[in-house]
Amino acid sequence: MSYVFDHQDAARYEKWLAMEKNRRVLELETRVMMEMLSPVPVRRLLDIGCGTGASLEPFLNKGIELTGIDPSPAMLDYAAQRLGNPVDLYQGYAEDLPFADNSFHYAILFLTLEFCDDPERALEEACRVARDRVFVGILNRYSGYALCCRMARLFRNSVYSRARFFSIYEIRRMFYSMLGQVPVDWRTVLQFPVAVSAVLNRLESYRILQYSPFGGFAGIAADPVPKFQVSPLTLRCKVNQIAASNEQVAGWSRDYGNQKIQN
Repeated sequence: MSYVFDHQDAARYEKWLAMEKNRRVLELETRVMMEMLSPVPVRRLLDIGCGTGASLEPFLNKGIELTGIDPSPAMLDYAAQRLGNPVDLYQGYAEDLPFADNSFHYAILFLTLEFCDDPERALEEACRVARDRVFVGILNRYSGYALCCRMARLFRNSVYSRARFFSIYEIRRMFYSMLGQVPVDWRTVLQFPVAVSAVLNRLESYRILQYSPFGGFAGIAADPVPKFQVSPLTLRCKVNQIAASNEQVAGWSRDYGNQKIQN
């Protein structure tokens, strides 16, 4: 990631999250993620760029083995306080995950690609370590909500001052370039670029609205092709033994042929 959040950034985000309207925004975003992943118990999930742990919180107490990774020690401190012992937390970068192929069933990049130095490499790493499904949550470039975020950073210091905004098409293109023509699903929420209210929250749950390409938050999910590690087998017989065996087989063939001729 090009920028590592410090303690001020982490504290500012937690303060933002404490506001009720912002909690509603996060609730809509994580609801889309949960619906698209449909996680089942006794599975492993990796949150890449887990931040303060808000995107991992919905998975608690669901029988899923949870792991989070983030380059910011400050963010990880808040995540440890929020999530407790059930979650394994690591410091590291999305572009270079310290995990083996197919180590997890699910991998999520929840508002992470916006801050990656190499977004395509980060997504490629997510597809490498996940075997069942990869979920990407972004602030949709072509939305009124993202426009408000971009305008706000012109007047005050914001974490989005360092963000790069993506479109649904761009994430789909990345998935296809890495995985081929695998199924890619997407949905959006935050259709209205205003403070989320209880009424708007209910409207956002209608599936027909979630297929609008202009929602502020877009969830895109794909099923990666599992990568299997293959180790070469060691031959246990020597070359001369193989040659001797071949000569013996050839001798049997000659003897058998002579017997047929004599018969």
